[in-house]
Amino acid sequence: MICQNEFVRIDALRKLDLLDTPPSEAFDRITRMAARLFDLPVAAVSLTDTDRQWFKSRVGVEHDSIPRMHAPCSEVAEQYAFVVIPDLAASERYRDSLLAQQGVRFYAGAPLVTRDGHALGAMCVLGTEPRQITEEERDALTDLAAMVMAQIELQHALGRIDPISGLPNRNQYIDDFADLEKDWPRGQQRLAALVHLASPQQLGNAARVMGSSYLDGLVAEAVRSFREEFGSDGKMYHVAATQFIVLLAPHVGLASCTLRLQRWLDGSHSWSTSRFVTSPAVGIAPFELGAADSLDVLRMAQGAAHDAFANGTQLAVYSSTEDAAYRRRFTLVTEFGRALEHTSQLRLNYQPRIDLDTGACVGAEALLRWVHPEMGNVSPAEFMPVVEQTSMARPATAWVIDAALTQLRAWQDAGIDTLTLSVNVAAPNLLEPDFAAMVRAQLRTHGVAPACLELEITESAAMENRASADRMLAQLQDVGVRIAIDDFGTGYSSLSYLQSIPAHVVKIDQSFIRGIEDDERKQALVTAMITLSHDLGYRVVAEGVETAAARDVVRLAGADEAQGWLYAKALEPDALAQWLALHAADVAHAIPA
Repeated sequence: MICQNEFVRIDALRKLDLLDTPPSEAFDRITRMAARLFDLPVAAVSLTDTDRQWFKSRVGVEHDSIPRMHAPCSEVAEQYAFVVIPDLAASERYRDSLLAQQGVRFYAGAPLVTRDGHALGAMCVLGTEPRQITEEERDALTDLAAMVMAQIELQHALGRIDPISGLPNRNQYIDDFADLEKDWPRGQQRLAALVHLASPQQLGNAARVMGSSYLDGLVAEAVRSFREEFGSDGKMYHVAATQFIVLLAPHVGLASCTLRLQRWLDGSHSWSTSRFVTSPAVGIAPFELGAADSLDVLRMAQGAAHDAFANGTQLAVYSSTEDAAYRRRFTLVTEFGRALEHTSQLRLNYQPRIDLDTGACVGAEALLRWVHPEMGNVSPAEFMPVVEQTSMARPATAWVIDAALTQLRAWQDAGIDTLTLSVNVAAPNLLEPDFAAMVRAQLRTHGVAPACLELEITESAAMENRASADRMLAQLQDVGVRIAIDDFGTGYSSLSYLQSIPAHVVKIDQSFIRGIEDDERKQALVTAMITLSHDLGYRVVAEGVETAAARDVVRLAGADEAQGWLYAKALEPDALAQWLALHAADVAHAIPA
């Protein structure tokens, strides 16, 4: 049976460039040691390829490979485990194998496992007589396999020193961290600091204009000055192109570390010729020996450095709260992808829109809801901003449009044919060259007139990539759907752009509406926004109307429609149909509100 991650395992083997390479005395020495130690005629460093066992080193074997099928070394790689076969002739699996036919009776193999946990093959010994293996022999063969892997990694890494900075590299950091746990007491509190010499945008700009040699000089300057500040109080490792991590000495506490790092950052004018182009940031990760491994500490320090960039502080200490928030976002992205594959977790609710002159319901906004089997109800305010930054923005919007039009078609077939249905569109959707074609196809599939669908975009989305957005909005206008500017007043508005955007509706954000009945400044601002929108030819919807007093204010200010909890929260499809019937009856027997 081939292991589930066979493709990844084979890829790891190929990356090491070991297959079909010339013999190496470094490996042959270990293989000879294995044969002597076990007093057996055959020993080999066997690598498990897709269809063969290839011997990087061998003793007592003439050929350099055998078929993988029914080879015990393949079982070692597949199971990631030590394999002992006391007698191949007595083994149902191997009694007819090529090795058994050649007279091999005994086999023992220890897995060759990379740092990333991929089994490459086996350090194996074979004999022509049945025998058992002792615990001491098992440990010895395991040690020999570790020696083989150390040799493989040493040759592949071509040393442990980065040629640009002269610092130990990431592999050496991982090894040294493991030694820390052996040399110092478990539970000891230590600090690691990751220096990120420039933000991703700064790096991209600098490399594009001045080339990679500029970044090499930036690294050399920073390493030299950092060493002057910390001396022997920290060991530095070059872990990425413009990043190095420092493991601080046990006596360096957080207060002292923070002070010295800030001093180094403040002094960049004296050591950095790039101070006007790049700005470094440092993340500090406190950790406890034995409680976190090397990669955990590296991740925490990198997270703190990113927090420093985001906050504009240059220096930040790892925060478990911030870390949990980022992990939550990552989980949401992963789980939402699964939700799109199994859409039983997703559904749409609908919130009515009311004409303020007649009191009639003239439309509804489709709002995505996600019920995760373990996390429960996940708010769209939490997951949508994350989703919109990923490749899932396209399939998410496509699913919402399809589900909304399916429901609208069902309502129309049931005689509810006066609603315009609104769907939110993310900024990345406006960059999809076939987005308008997708919308047109969906309308045709469901048999819905384009004027019955309204796409809501935010000001920021429309302005983010204006040329592409303009082209897409023009195409959507040709399709015949309505366009609404959502959350009006919260983005970076351009009056000249608002004058030309092919929109039909402006939706004033609820932050301006809530509490408007008691706030004269809000009243003045909303009145001005409504007047401006009407002058530009837009119909105006006031979002977040929760009280009758707020409704009266926005109606007096000239708003055309209102949406909010005063009328209804977002409802399930059946509940909305019932609400529509009751509301129509109320409107028919009362003066329009």
